[in-house]
Amino acid sequence: MRLQKILAQAGVASRRKAEELIAEGRVCVNGKVATLGTKADVTDKITIDGEPLSAPQKKRYIMLHKPQGVVTTARDQFDRSCVLELVPSDVRVFPVGRLDYDTSGLLFLTNDGEWANALTHPSYEVEKKYIATFYGIPSEQALNAFRAGIEIDGRLTLPTKIKIIAHEKTISTAQIIIREGRNRQVRKMCEAIGHPLLSLKRVEIGKIKLADLPTGEWRELTEKEVKLCLTKS
Repeated sequence: MRLQKILAQAGVASRRKAEELIAEGRVCVNGKVATLGTKADVTDKITIDGEPLSAPQKKRYIMLHKPQGVVTTARDQFDRSCVLELVPSDVRVFPVGRLDYDTSGLLFLTNDGEWANALTHPSYEVEKKYIATFYGIPSEQALNAFRAGIEIDGRLTLPTKIKIIAHEKTISTAQIIIREGRNRQVRKMCEAIGHPLLSLKRVEIGKIKLADLPTGEWRELTEKEVKLCLTKS
């Protein structure tokens, strides 16, 4: 079995993140540094950063209302608050995808690498809904350009949904739905059409809504919700 799949099944990380760990030379199989082509068996001695791979634990699926000003990592080199500090220390999970430091809202945490991979892999095109507040009132031409796709870092985004739901003299609020999760994607798209963000909140992933979950709080997903996450809207 491919090593990254074993790591994902053990709840270490999503399969893509596991590939990063292998590429960085942090994973060994029977004392030898692994490569992306390495295959292994669960009976092999697998270590990550010198620590033995733990036996798979009960699968956990958590939804968290991430506050603004918290990073989506296990630890931060600048000593900023991290999302894993918001759940009990004995709950061993990792973030599914990212919300940047200045973005709040719905974030999933899990120890199921295969589920995390399905939620974040572009081929699954899981929809993520955001509420964005930005400067100015976009023209219909700008909105249509946003919907068609914006070039970010040399690559066009997938078609996107955007709808203005409120506006004042100099500020607009919009509902935005994307089907991929590139780095700071919504922020970069808004900047590209000349309307920098004031605030951004993710309110829905797949068919799971943040609803009234308080900021900084979390709860376990139900079995039905775990399946709904991967159901196309």
